[in-house]
Amino acid sequence: MASHAFIKLVGGSIKQYITVDEVEELFHYYKDITSKTGEQLNFAYESSAFPYECKQANGYLTLSSEERGYSKMYVGVSSAGDEQPSFLQITLLSDSKYGDKNKANEFSKFLAKKLKGELTLFNGRKMYYYKR
Repeated sequence: MASHAFIKLVGGSIKQYITVDEVEELFHYYKDITSKTGEQLNFAYESSAFPYECKQANGYLTLSSEERGYSKMYVGVSSAGDEQPSFLQITLLSDSKYGDKNKANEFSKFLAKKLKGELTLFNGRKMYYYKR
């Protein structure tokens, strides 16, 4: 069975609405900053930090990897209505590997912190990255 994590954009968030293109830009930003960390450490860290290839299709992102221990995850953006803010959904399929689950947790925390949103993790626990 698939598992999901959600990032809800709230009144204290940086943005109320977000697009798939903007989420893809955040992943490219993540890849860029981790490659700079690797340069400072003299280590090829970018392939370990972001072992996925990002592709956009049908209104969601598919993150797929050929690396050992990784498979695939999906990131979608949805809006509950015109007056309701957007939310992001990170989905892991039932055949996802442990590396996918770890990276999905890492990415969801990164995205929630960057957007100052409310994160509901895969285990149902909530983390708040905005001022309450």
